[in-house]
Amino acid sequence: MTTMNSREAAESVALEALSFLARDADRISGFLANAGIGPDQLRDVAGEPGFLAAVLDYLLADEPLLLIFSQDSGISARSVPAARMALGDPEMPV
Repeated sequence: MTTMNSREAAESVALEALSFLARDADRISGFLANAGIGPDQLRDVAGEPGFLAAVLDYLLADEPLLLIFSQDSGISARSVPAARMALGDPEMPV
């Protein structure tokens, strides 16, 4: 994936990133702590506006983790900021 031209594609990248984080206890713990939520709250907040953007923001704030994600998923690290931009501001109506 080299270009990010739709919200659906951006959401797909974010869901893959969340799956990547969830496959490793340390990674998901770090994300949850950063987000200020517990594991029991993950399903409740997953549908909230901005949640998928927060997942990508978390990856973008940690370049080594971003590169591991890219290698693990086959998704170009350059696609992640594009996906984040496609998700837009979570406070703005779609």
